[in-house]
Amino acid sequence: MSSRKKGWYWPYAILTSIFIIIGASALTIYVAVQNPVEMSDMDMQDYHHYDRNANDIISAKIYFDRKYDLSYHSHSFKQDNAVVAYKLVDKQGNPINDAKMNIMVTRPGNHETDLPFAAPSSVKNGIYTFEIGVLPLEGRWNVLARIVVGEDERYMNLKVDTRNDGAFEY
Repeated sequence: MSSRKKGWYWPYAILTSIFIIIGASALTIYVAVQNPVEMSDMDMQDYHHYDRNANDIISAKIYFDRKYDLSYHSHSFKQDNAVVAYKLVDKQGNPINDAKMNIMVTRPGNHETDLPFAAPSSVKNGIYTFEIGVLPLEGRWNVLARIVVGEDERYMNLKVDTRNDGAFEY
């Protein structure tokens, strides 16, 4: 056999490898476009905004917490009747009823089932109640809240579970 016949497959192997690399690169780009990382569960903002303003957001939270006490006040969070309630009082224990509060109920890492609420269903004695209603899925949920009192602003990320009444985490 001549030396010319022995090495005939190397050019084909190199070309095949190049096509496989180009195909894998195209597949990677396609998957990246279909699954963007722009959305984040961090304080109802995309990660670019949070990265640019992280120090300001953290400082605002500290300043807010010096003036007000904010707590999760719901008794249960069920799939068939979800209710989210927050209690907001000043440091002297006086209820704050004039805050602007909006929330978003979302699944961790999944924005297809986001449920935004621009205002609470009711406000009484500093307790802001959001009637969520029926949730599309059972399990873990994130409740993202934005609270504004005058010039003071705070974000709160709460993790809840429909399968266990007492399971929540700040």
